[in-house]
This record gives sequence, structure tokens and C-alpha cells, in this order.
Amino acid sequence: MLRARFWLVPACAAAMLAGCAQFKYYMQAAQGQYALWSDARPIEDWLGDPTTDPQLKARLEKAMLIRKFAVKELGLPDNASYKNYAALSRPFVLWNVVATPELSLRPIQWCFPIAGCVSYRGYYSKEDAMAYADELRKERNDVQVGGVPAYSTLGWFSDPLLSTFINYSDAELARMVFHELAHQVVYVQGDSQFNEGFATAVEEAGVARWLELYGTDPMREAYTRYNARRQDFLALLVRHRKMLADLYAGKTSTRHKRAEKARIFAHLKSDYARLKESWGGYAGYDRWFAEPLTNAHLSAVGTYHDFLPAFRALLKQERTFVRFYGAVQKIATLDVGQRRQQLELLGRPPLLNAEGGKGAQPNGEGAH
Repeated sequence: MLRARFWLVPACAAAMLAGCAQFKYYMQAAQGQYALWSDARPIEDWLGDPTTDPQLKARLEKAMLIRKFAVKELGLPDNASYKNYAALSRPFVLWNVVATPELSLRPIQWCFPIAGCVSYRGYYSKEDAMAYADELRKERNDVQVGGVPAYSTLGWFSDPLLSTFINYSDAELARMVFHELAHQVVYVQGDSQFNEGFATAVEEAGVARWLELYGTDPMREAYTRYNARRQDFLALLVRHRKMLADLYAGKTSTRHKRAEKARIFAHLKSDYARLKESWGGYAGYDRWFAEPLTNAHLSAVGTYHDFLPAFRALLKQERTFVRFYGAVQKIATLDVGQRRQQLELLGRPPLLNAEGGKGAQPNGEGAH
């Protein structure tokens, strides 16, 4: 499952930029975004509607409180984002396709206006995503299709709250809103590790402050367990990604690499079963294994965490969110090499993919 940003532009402009071959893709993107705007209504309308489910009203009221907290306490943008709500008839807002060559962890990249080059391609229809995935598989690529509950339009449009994540726990709902709003503060075209590391640092510190002010002891304990499971799962994936990277970098035959690749993925599944048992049977990451495991699943593990220690250190150094944002914006103006050098000076060397790939966070409990 993926937690990627996906930028959408009007179909006509995109078609002129990309040519006829991409027209159908941009059309579904524009139509999907337009449908979101059409379905979204102001939260006040939902709250004032006597037919609105009381449970939904309670979640929307909580989201409004979280939104106000984000502006007042975290210095995040006070704009029209997350002031509307759209009820969708599907479990995810879109599905992302990620692909790599058969014996490589380097993800295939697609380039778009505004967002730059990213290692995923998003579809509002799961069927369309699966059809494109089949095309990539016919070219002997490894492919993963993952549902995405939310994405950011980077402040260009008003992002609504969605039924795909409104029923998350309070802490998880706050995490989602803080993360997506952070992308409106700083976004570097084509540098997913920088963007996601920054947004993850904001969400992490924001949720800690949220729980301090509004959380109960059970809520804090539940979120601590959630974070522990997420770190366990990430460590599991990083370990097996390293095995694959070492294998693909070796001089052995293609036949040997294919056999070892299968063994490593089998080992990953068995290790996950033991990890799940240590969690008392918690199954929140089972859907990550819904499709046969491929390089695409592991191609970009770490994108959200590679530079997280550096951003944590910078936030601690700057002390306030406003000063932190200013410091990050200055680093964002540097070229990619200088950015990485600055971040490595702030924190430990990043867990970079051995082949330089970038991509999305593993699917799991609340991984969006």
C-alpha cells in the first residue's frame, strides 16, 4: 500500500504538454479530481443536515478541531483545505501503480507538470490501475498496486476531508491532516525523500503535541503501540531490501538471482508471520501482502524515514515550527547534492536505497 502524493492538472493543459499518448491518462485524472470537488460540501452543511449520521458529525467536528489546532499550534496553512467533506463510494481515493525491472530495486519514474518526476502513477479506478499494471508486467517488470486514502494538491486547490480516512482514530486523523498540510508549506519537485521526511517530522511532532493536549492515557498507549508496530515492520522491510540490493549488485547469473529473489521473499513472509505473532496476532499489515511480493513492494522503503532523523534534529534546533519551516525552506532552495549534504550533517546518513530509488511508504495500519 502506498502513501504517495499525486498531482493532477486540467486534462487539456496536460494533454498539450504530454501529447496524445498520455491524453487518456490525464483525462481520468482530471475527471477524478473534478468528481472530488463536485462531491465535496462544506463541513457546516454536513453538520446542519438532519440526515447526516451522528457518528459522521462527531468525526467532522473532531476534524474541525484538528484543523484549528494545526493552524494555531503548528503554524500550518490556514486556507480552504479540509474544510469540506466528500463521501466516496470506494475504499480509496485512488490507486497507485509502482514498478521496477525484474532484477532491480530502482523504480520506474513518471514525470508530471508541477510535481516533477515521481515513482508511481495514480488512477481513480482500481480497474484502470490493474490494467496498466498488467501492461507493465508484460514487459517483465515487477509491479505493485496500492490503494491511497488521501493525497495533496500542494495548496493549489482545496483538499477535502474524505470518507476514506475520516473514521481513523483521533491520533491517526490528526496525523493525516498534519502531514498533508505540511506538503503545502514546503515541496521540492522530484525529491520525494526530502518532501516526505519533512512532512513526517511535522506529523510526528504535531501528533505528540495533540496527544499531550487532547489525548487520554488509553489514546497515548494505543498510539505508542501503533508506532512500535510500524517501526518493527519498517525494520523488517529494510532488512530484506538490503538482501535484495546485495543480490542484484552481485556478479551471479540471472538464473541464480531469480532463485535467490524467490527465497528472500519467502523469508520475508515467514519473518512477518513471526512478527505478527509477537504482536499478539495484529493483522493491520496483512493487506500489504495481498498481491504476490515483488521488488516494487520494497523499491522505496525508507522514503518517509531516510531523512526523518535530520528533520527531527532541525526541529529541535529551531525550537518553533515557524522557525523550523523557514530553515527547511532555505534547504529546499539548494540543489539536490547540497540538500543531502545538509541533511546528513543534521542527522545520521540516510537509509538510501542501494540503487538510488525513491517511492512510497509501506501500506499498513494508517500508512497513507
